[in-house]
Amino acid sequence: MEMNDYKAIVEGLLFAAGDEGLSLQQIALVLEISEEQTLQIIEELKKDCQQVCRGIEVNEMAGTFQLTTKKEHAPYLKKLVESPGSSSLSQAALETLAIIAYRQPITRAEIEEIRGVKSDKPLQTLIAKALIKEVGRAEGTGRPILYGTTKEFLDYFGLKTIEELPPLPEMSDEQEVEREADLFFEKFEENFGELK
Repeated sequence: MEMNDYKAIVEGLLFAAGDEGLSLQQIALVLEISEEQTLQIIEELKKDCQQVCRGIEVNEMAGTFQLTTKKEHAPYLKKLVESPGSSSLSQAALETLAIIAYRQPITRAEIEEIRGVKSDKPLQTLIAKALIKEVGRAEGTGRPILYGTTKEFLDYFGLKTIEELPPLPEMSDEQEVEREADLFFEKFEENFGELK
């Protein structure tokens, strides 16, 4: 089979996989070739998407390859998906998301202990926006649900892994911790508050 045939197949596979994407291993398995050859095909497909006037490109995110739209087309895509009913994340949802991102897997009770208030609604919002999901059950009484971030969370924030999150400052004074937490949430909202 020729390189152009392989590139066409990989493009079709990535299109069919959608937001889930495919790992290098998955693509190699389907093509029945080595991972090295598969990577070469993916690199050639990336070059094609960059050189030719195309609306898509191949990106690696969270350990998988995906077809994505080009960043320079973002204003047009934003117009397409914007609707009068869409809204930004609330402060409560941003706080909850930050807690889950840094402390996952974590239970609702643990989130509420950190925030000091109920977190049912923010959790529902984050699940509806596919930024968090149930990742298991904790040991102990009632086996509460454990929450963690999703692949969509990584994709949205442009992270390959959760380890790429910026480190949290270490504090000893409780007021200083609270002040830093307020600054963190302000910065988080400033950068990511326009999430639709």
